[in-house]
Amino acid sequence: MRILVIGGTWFLGKAIAESALSRGWAVTTFNRGRSGPDVPGVEAVHGDRTVREDLLKLAQRGPWDAVIDTSSSELAPRDVLLAARSLQNRAGRWVHISTVSVYEGWPHQPLTEESPLLDCPADADDSYGYTGENGSPTQYGFQKAGGERAVAEAFGDAAVFLRPGVILGPGEYVGRLPWWLERAKRGGRILAPAPAEQRIQPVDVRDVAHFALHQAASSSSGGFNVTHPDGISFSGFLDECLAAAGGEGAPVWVDASVLTKHGVKQWTELPLWRTHAGVWAVDSQRAVEAGLRCRPVAETVRDTWQWWAADGRPVDHPRWAEHGIASEKEASILASL
Repeated sequence: MRILVIGGTWFLGKAIAESALSRGWAVTTFNRGRSGPDVPGVEAVHGDRTVREDLLKLAQRGPWDAVIDTSSSELAPRDVLLAARSLQNRAGRWVHISTVSVYEGWPHQPLTEESPLLDCPADADDSYGYTGENGSPTQYGFQKAGGERAVAEAFGDAAVFLRPGVILGPGEYVGRLPWWLERAKRGGRILAPAPAEQRIQPVDVRDVAHFALHQAASSSSGGFNVTHPDGISFSGFLDECLAAAGGEGAPVWVDASVLTKHGVKQWTELPLWRTHAGVWAVDSQRAVEAGLRCRPVAETVRDTWQWWAADGRPVDHPRWAEHGIASEKEASILASL
């Protein structure tokens, strides 16, 4: 296989490039050369995917059996369309890393691939869409739905859309799992969102990478929800964090109404906590039937701690600062119980 990875230097893109090389595939990566070093063994091409001239130069390096696009999360649909059209005659397939946010019902409703998508034109700019009063839908979701439409217009049945919920694992740049690991390491009474038995569905970055490569070599098309089919309870997740980090901690399970009363921000101050009914009700059976294999979340936790404890250095990203409750605020809430 000859593949082009748009991105390819950090987290998912890096995992895809490394895994493809381990299979003996020829890998070209295309990025601006700003977010991390190129993976040894790839043919690295540097350029801006929003610049037509850079894309035309890139196209001359092809053809490829497949493109795997890992770098469109902050791009407008029209920018995705530019890249897809520029490469549509140089690649056999396009595997697009999308998001569950493209669904109309996210995060309020359980989801399958048959759930309706948000509507956004393929040539929309970054102003298209809106964020609802209750935080749903999001402008981000509209933009990503438009990106999917852009790829579909260029590649038709040769387009595949992977829609992860939360991706964790070594190299994570958002900071969700590293924050919980650091909190577990500090120990003591740990503010935890009830109910303890709530199951969550984070998927390991390496498993997403393997599935993306599997799809690059397949003949399937359409969307796949990429979430952990088994998941783990929140209490099990915190137990694994404590075990990995070696902390002497005791989770204190606090009802959502109490957390809300104290102004705790869902999804960020207590990472992975969100009360909406559909957040952790995303069906991934189609992906499982198509080859998705997910390691236990406990393994993801352990391997992330090993990476983090060995001076793990994620790519600098503004989302990192959003995650984790201040220790003073946590202590105040615990003292009030």
